[in-house]
Amino acid sequence: MKGRGLAVLVLIVGLFMDLVDSTITNVALVSIQKSLKATATQLEWVLAAYMLAFGILLITGGRLGDIFGRQRVFMAGVAGFGLASLAAALAQNGDVLITARVVQGVFAALMVPQVLSTVQVLFEPEERAAIYGLIGAISALGAVVGLILGGWMVTDNAFGVGWRSIFIVNVPVCIALVVAAWFLVPNTRSATPVKLDPGGVTLAAGTAFLVIFPLIDGRRAHWAPWIWAMFLAAPFVGAAFVLQQRRRVSKVDSALLPLRLFANRGFSSGLVVQTLFWCANGSYMLIIGYYLQQALGFTPFRAGLTLFAMTVGAAVVTPAASALAKRAGKYAIVLGGLVQAGAFGWLMHTVSTHGPKLSAWHMVPPFALAGVGMVLLVVPLLDVALSTVEDASAGAASGVFNTFQQIGFALGLAIAGGVFFGRAGALPTFGTLRNGVVAGLWVTVLSFALAGLISLLLPDARIAGTAATEPVDGGTEPMLTGRKHLAH
Repeated sequence: MKGRGLAVLVLIVGLFMDLVDSTITNVALVSIQKSLKATATQLEWVLAAYMLAFGILLITGGRLGDIFGRQRVFMAGVAGFGLASLAAALAQNGDVLITARVVQGVFAALMVPQVLSTVQVLFEPEERAAIYGLIGAISALGAVVGLILGGWMVTDNAFGVGWRSIFIVNVPVCIALVVAAWFLVPNTRSATPVKLDPGGVTLAAGTAFLVIFPLIDGRRAHWAPWIWAMFLAAPFVGAAFVLQQRRRVSKVDSALLPLRLFANRGFSSGLVVQTLFWCANGSYMLIIGYYLQQALGFTPFRAGLTLFAMTVGAAVVTPAASALAKRAGKYAIVLGGLVQAGAFGWLMHTVSTHGPKLSAWHMVPPFALAGVGMVLLVVPLLDVALSTVEDASAGAASGVFNTFQQIGFALGLAIAGGVFFGRAGALPTFGTLRNGVVAGLWVTVLSFALAGLISLLLPDARIAGTAATEPVDGGTEPMLTGRKHLAH
């Protein structure tokens, strides 16, 4: 047990680092903009590039671990993540930083899926619940640490390098993790791994890019004809992806996206709820953090502490959330979506009403309420949505859920960021920034409200327990139940 425990500890530290990196950048964006003279569009890409690369390659990363050995792929992911972090820290302009963030996301997609896959191999089913609980707690802690640590590092100019410290800190951690993984983590692999699908990955990435890129860059390009051409091309590339997936299933019985699952109403409606929920989360992270610092003069640390109020609200209700989920099932999800919509509607009113006199304390109540709603929605969502999916497909289904989580986040960031910076203008004033954040928060409110209402289409299930990663065609797909659910 000691050997297994040390192996899991190493893997969890890798997961923790990814979770910290997913939120740590949010509170550094204003400092990055001033240092690199980055445009608003580049700031959006600093966040979205990581999420898109990670989400699109997440399933492939899990399959690579099954084929080549989870220890080796984990070590490759950690090493690449460290090098990409160093490149981000040394970036001299926005484009280099965005490229480094893409590479970070690619290697995170190699690193993270190996955590639960290895847990599944090393521990018996009855032993896994405790490990999954620990991973859930670490996930919540990592998100909080990202906000607080990032704010502190930038505000106090850690290591004398300003915002670059948020990436430099990854380098020694990655070196230590590679050494520890070499000695402590077994190189497990699947006896019958699922084949890779490079064609599917390419078409999926192309579809996502053709939607996200014009949403983020359209404003800067003055909505030129080629921007609209990208929008028009997206459904055609998406259709080509669907056809390629069907053809691949008929030939090799293995595809990136198991289309058969979409015939299941519970899975399909749950996937829509998941995407809308993360679209809502992505929509406010950039604009709130930017507004607090640029318009109100908050330090990055103070901005991080303000957003931390959401985690406090979530922590208060978490002990009772599982029991409520068992009793209420999908109605807890409905309530969670509507509570979050109401909380951000309250925040919009607060921002608009208090103007330049807005303080962190004014925002604590709506943020705390949003945290309550977040837990109500996220705790039962995956279990209810997958309650009618056969056990053999549970891993594949949850892998798809986590992929759409990242894409939804990037989509929300792109839409709300476009609205916010469009309203703020090229030479923003306090008034235009306030108008921009209020307008952008409508994306958040509507996304949460739709997520709650569409939850009514979910199966009327009661939660029996937390689902686990299940073998799929001899291998495992990444299942990150509740990953980052307290990230924001």
